This record gives sequence, C-alpha cells and structure tokens, in this order.
Amino acid sequence: MKKRTKKIRLLLVDDHPVVREGIKSSLSTHPRIRIVAEASNGLEAVQKAKKHSPDVVLLDINMPVMGGLEAARHLRSIAPKSRILALTMHDNKEYVMEIARLGARGYILKDSSPSELARAIETVASGEAFFSPKASQHILRAFINTPSGASSTLFPRLSRRERQVLQLIAEGHTSKEIAQKLGITYKTAESHRDHIMRKLDIHSSAGLTKYAIAAGIVKLE
Repeated sequence: MKKRTKKIRLLLVDDHPVVREGIKSSLSTHPRIRIVAEASNGLEAVQKAKKHSPDVVLLDINMPVMGGLEAARHLRSIAPKSRILALTMHDNKEYVMEIARLGARGYILKDSSPSELARAIETVASGEAFFSPKASQHILRAFINTPSGASSTLFPRLSRRERQVLQLIAEGHTSKEIAQKLGITYKTAESHRDHIMRKLDIHSSAGLTKYAIAAGIVKLE
C-alpha cells in the first residue's frame, strides 16, 4: 500500500485579492500543498495562524493595518512552529535583513514562477532556508562584512525610543519637531536619527519611511 504524503498546510497572506487568487490558482494542482486559510493584513495573519497552526506562512511584507515585519514578530510567539516565507515585490536589503533577523526561513519575489514558489514552500516546510538569489547576496555580504563574534549585531534591534523617532521621521517630522514632541533636545533627536540609520544601514529619510511602513511602525492611510 502506497504511503500517503502529508500535505503542507499553508497560510496565504497578501492584501491584494488578485494576488491571492493567482497564488491559489497556481498551487491548486500541487499534490503536497494545501491552503488552509487566507489573510489580507498582518493582524489577520496573526489571528489565522493562532487558529490554524499552519506549517508555512507565505507572508507579504507591505500591507495595511499591520505590515509583514511586525506580523513576523508576533508570529514568533503566537505560532512558533509555523515557518515564515516572505513574499514581496522588492529585494531591498533592509527588508531582507530584518525579516531574516525575525526568523523567516525564506524570501521570494512576487515575479517568481509558480514552480519556484512551490519549491520555496516545500523547502521552507522541510526546515531548510530558501532565499531568492538577490536576497541571499544581501545576507552573504552582511556575514562577510561582520567581524567574528559580532553576529548579534547583524540584525540590530531598535530601542523603544528609536522606534518612536523612526515613526515620527516616517510621518514627515523634522528633527526639531521630533525633539519638541518627545521632550528631548534637537541634538539628541539628531543623534537618534544617526543611530537608526547606522543600525538599519539606510541613509535617507525616504528609505527609513519605506522600512517603517513595511515594519508596521506607521500605517498606510
């Protein structure tokens, strides 16, 4: 008697219905993958993961209500056995590094072929890592450029104050306005801005804004 192969239980998370429909269609005939639930934002993803305990969470990064990076933080505690496969249109270094730091086992671009997507899901479900070629290059360069023993700083964590400053930067506030809002000096506000840029290796306000949106630190209207 032929042994039945256990199916990979997948939670599909993307804010665009047409993208979800396309993915569902491409995976509908795959013998090993079964979509058990869908979510249109990070908050729904956390709720559905808690309910369904999927093997893999195919997680979009840029979403309203709660971004994929923020959702990944919650998923680590809510569904620790679920493996995260990031899904995005971008191969930005900051996204790759942060989602990897948060424990994602893979990173795949939306323009990948259906066969590559299926392979990525299977690879991540098996406990292995699957990163697109460009994403892998970002991670490899980071390890090469990180001194021995300094791996704890490879994926830096922002402090509570730095997250506050980052949110205000992303909302368009100047250092002077940030200082006034937080009750700190202009010099301290500038210092926080410099520390954030160095930690994230992002050196423009536009880049910080993109990161803050992806991380769910600020919400898209």
